[in-house]
Amino acid sequence: MKKSILGIALITSILTIGCQNKNTAENENLSPNNPDAINVNEPNHYYNPNNNSGTNYGYVRYTKNTNEQSSNMNQVGTFNREEAADNISKLSTAIPNVKQAATLVTDKDVLVAYKTDAKNRNNAADQVKRTAMSVVPRYYHVYVSDNPKQMDQIENISEMNTQTNDARKRIDAVIQQMLKSPQGRKMNGGEDANGREKNELNEPMTDKDMVE
Repeated sequence: MKKSILGIALITSILTIGCQNKNTAENENLSPNNPDAINVNEPNHYYNPNNNSGTNYGYVRYTKNTNEQSSNMNQVGTFNREEAADNISKLSTAIPNVKQAATLVTDKDVLVAYKTDAKNRNNAADQVKRTAMSVVPRYYHVYVSDNPKQMDQIENISEMNTQTNDARKRIDAVIQQMLKSPQGRKMNGGEDANGREKNELNEPMTDKDMVE
């Protein structure tokens, strides 16, 4: 009788350990920062700021969790504008002949004022603009200016936020000033140089606006 009880206990213990090992193995591929993100190459390095190796590729496989769709949407909707502005300014100053850059990222626009000694102003504007476009969500509009004085203007706006009275009015006023500088080439056949589409709901355009 005692041998039977000991045998059952031993089998139960083995099964329990086996299940634990299986769960551990399955969880090893889950990101500690987000359980829905599975990073096959680097399980513990899902958006790890300390893992900033210039030789590594970035790869994340994401699994949709149907029970937490609303939570996931909130995560996707989070966009760090300050970090984006920092990245745009850094990348812009890496462009040849661009000596200085200041960037403001609002809820839908990017304003980049920069200092350059490039002979081809439009080409420089195109590089700065496309650099900014590569950092922010695609619905953003990007405006650039090689007038260094506008760095102070966008810095003043940076003290505002989306709840500030007349913030949009002041931003639009600065944008109009920036449009006096070269904006580079059209983004594509359906968008102007600033990424605005024809007949866009928030900023209607005319056929003249689409002329290169």
